[in-house]
Amino acid sequence: MSHIYAMRRANGDWFASDDRGRFLVPIFHSSGDAMIARSRNTEMLLFKPVALDAHLLKQLVPVGGGEVDFRMVSDPIAKLNQGSLVELTQMASLVAS
Repeated sequence: MSHIYAMRRANGDWFASDDRGRFLVPIFHSSGDAMIARSRNTEMLLFKPVALDAHLLKQLVPVGGGEVDFRMVSDPIAKLNQGSLVELTQMASLVAS
């Protein structure tokens, strides 16, 4: 079973950037990819990779949904805003499998 990882701080905050008023959450195929991206982005240094599941996905998305976009970072050396956009419905199916 493969996991999808997002970056989370010890206090429970999720790493996200502002993308025209919406939260953009970078997601990764592996914790190793997430750690490489973290080493190249100083704003992520206080965050660690966490495998997403349905429960954590609900915590990440505000009630009513909508204001969060996910970007699959396929190359952790590239900029975090590069990668493919993943819809919320796609995320739900990815973390459920």
